[in-house]
Amino acid sequence: MATKPWIAGLVVVIVVIASLWALQRRLIYFPDRAAPPVPAGVREVSYRTEDDLTLKAWYVPSSRPDAPVVLVAPGNAGNRSYRLPLATALVARGLSVLLVDYRGYGGNPGSPSETGLTRDIRAARSYLAEEVGAGRVLYFGESLGAAVVTRLAVTHPPAGLLLRSPFSDLASVGREHYPFLPVGALLKDRFPVADQIARVEAPAAVVYGDADSIIPPRQSREVARRATRLVREVVVPGADHNDQVLLDGPQLIDAVLALNAAQPG
Repeated sequence: MATKPWIAGLVVVIVVIASLWALQRRLIYFPDRAAPPVPAGVREVSYRTEDDLTLKAWYVPSSRPDAPVVLVAPGNAGNRSYRLPLATALVARGLSVLLVDYRGYGGNPGSPSETGLTRDIRAARSYLAEEVGAGRVLYFGESLGAAVVTRLAVTHPPAGLLLRSPFSDLASVGREHYPFLPVGALLKDRFPVADQIARVEAPAAVVYGDADSIIPPRQSREVARRATRLVREVVVPGADHNDQVLLDGPQLIDAVLALNAAQPG
């Protein structure tokens, strides 16, 4: 007996959904797993997470011993070497930088997940709190990293919070790219940035491009609107998600400096 077409179609849908459930993190996280060589002028550091992983990161110091330190939480691709131009630009303006890599990235053990990244950034923040003092630390989150540092800022307020190309929540991004799938029901990792930024007491800045093809600009605007202490909202005309101007351009660096200037005393 021939299989009825609707049954065959239902089987295909079930198989696709089951595959996406099992493999979804491969569609979210794109690590460069290689351990990058340490450049001149950079100090490789390590710290342990609460679930007992040892992670490596790069500390790029300013010439000023009392400089604020920018904790950089990267997006979902690459490794810390990809963010070295950002660190160089920040150091040139008098800031020190910690470039972190999550578990599974840049030679670090483990596999990425929302819970794992939360633990990783907490460990990085604890390291800086011991080394330089929590009051000197600014958080910088790039795309997915914006979600990571926003969650951290709820419980451990920074001196300032810079969100570059943030999304409102991961399901909303998924629905943009996979409108035919029940993304909200399938996702294991949620990253609710817009809800959490409303609970952050630190001064915040949001920077994004108005031609972003990965994170809809309206989602970044929503995050800015929900921020309780918005210092600056910077819309870069014509900029797509990974354009150079949004990686280490002057508008981005100036927004970090504006956060630092917003500190009392």
